[in-house]
Amino acid sequence: MRIYTKKGDSGTTSLLRGGRVKKDDIRVAAYGDVDELCATIGVAASVDPPAFEHQLLETIQRDLFAIGAMLATADCDTIASDDNKLVFGKDHILALEGAIDAATERMLPLEKFVLPGGSEKAAMLHLARTVCRRAERSVVTLSSIDKIPPTVLPYLNRLSDLLFTLARLANYAAGIPDREW
Repeated sequence: MRIYTKKGDSGTTSLLRGGRVKKDDIRVAAYGDVDELCATIGVAASVDPPAFEHQLLETIQRDLFAIGAMLATADCDTIASDDNKLVFGKDHILALEGAIDAATERMLPLEKFVLPGGSEKAAMLHLARTVCRRAERSVVTLSSIDKIPPTVLPYLNRLSDLLFTLARLANYAAGIPDREW
């Protein structure tokens, strides 16, 4: 199978469940930003030490694939019933909250605003956090004109908090103090 189809040469793309939209459609922007977030997390996961929270980051990438698939269809209510990979609920949000709490317990309390940076791992996690916030804004825009699954926005909101916390934890583990603003 060839990777190229030439169907998008005119500036349109296919949605799941059929239909074509322009590549600058709000829906395409939203799932494209989620895709970029997934790739950015992949980069952060690959930075030394590579094992740092690796399983958690891979689980998040899988969640983001599910979110992207849900956003790539105008019929978000029925897509999850067709594939277990797309079952996405409040338990995913609770898992992020649990990870935030567990990471927070491992380091000093946050007392001031923190500048992004420090170790390479932390810097990449901070970058992923900002991409997450952009993805969240795109999904908010989409939600103003179309229905989205109710767990997507809370998940992205919690994920940005987790990425911030993991960036702090990466610096803490590396012996690099938070750079306060």
